[in-house]
Amino acid sequence: MKSPLLTLPGAVPAEGVDEGVAAHYGDLFREQRALADGAGFVDLSHRGVVAVTGEDRLAWLHLLLTQHVSDLPAGQATEALILSAHGHIEHALYLVDDGETVWAHVEPGTQEALIAYLESMKFFYKVEVADRTADIAVVHLPAGSIAEVPEGVVVRETPYGRDLFLPRDGLEAYAAQAGPPAGILAYEALRVEQHRPRLGFETDHRTIPHELGWIGSAVHLQKGCYRGQETVARVQNLGKPPRRLVFLHLDGSEVHLPVAGTEVRLADEGPDGRKVGFITTSARHHELGPVALALVKRNVAVDAPLVAGDTAAAQEVVVEP
Repeated sequence: MKSPLLTLPGAVPAEGVDEGVAAHYGDLFREQRALADGAGFVDLSHRGVVAVTGEDRLAWLHLLLTQHVSDLPAGQATEALILSAHGHIEHALYLVDDGETVWAHVEPGTQEALIAYLESMKFFYKVEVADRTADIAVVHLPAGSIAEVPEGVVVRETPYGRDLFLPRDGLEAYAAQAGPPAGILAYEALRVEQHRPRLGFETDHRTIPHELGWIGSAVHLQKGCYRGQETVARVQNLGKPPRRLVFLHLDGSEVHLPVAGTEVRLADEGPDGRKVGFITTSARHHELGPVALALVKRNVAVDAPLVAGDTAAAQEVVVEP
């Protein structure tokens, strides 16, 4: 869904999964600094929006999601996953309940598959699931923002900022008074800095939650009764995940960033060394320079110098080995 904010001055369209919103508005680092200072907003109107209503909505979702939501207070934000039977991550939901409806935003284009799964699991529960992407747009306000929120708009407040579920027909009017716009590249650079995984970027077909540090924030270990729970419990209690998420500081002298999928190797083994992982997201940060998230094998030493493609990389631990 193409955002009307692509008509704003300087807007350059994003590509790939984030197609439909602006990659930037002409000055990537200025936009990052504004967000870091609590100013401006990010157009996330390309993300899918799913609404669940009905008196059983929280009890029902509690049975399907990795998060404990049966007693979720109105207005409290949380996040949750849906796993396969083998414990692999299939969906990531960013949730808030307004007292009558559970609102969730999800990765662009994933809402149809998510809704199909939810519909198949309704059984006798008093719930209704709706795709609200066509009429509700997600807008992100950074942490510290003092921008006003229109009356009646559902807000999902987190340590990283506020996600607004804004009527789509009010998007342009809100943008006119919400401060300077920042593109998705600025938002992504701060996400990488904050070590926050993203479905389809840090995940592949075999990713389990432990590898990305989603235990706790999106997976509640004191509940069961959801698909894939056996794998979560087994890894938590008896073993370690095969891979772990790391944050990389990249050599700033390189002109090009290593793209997602770039092989990560041990620097000491030279250019023909064995692959120990791969880049998941890379970004240019306004203070840290070129940075990235990567998945590496669990047994890679935490102080081992790495190479991403031809780019030297120093790692910071995100998930303990």
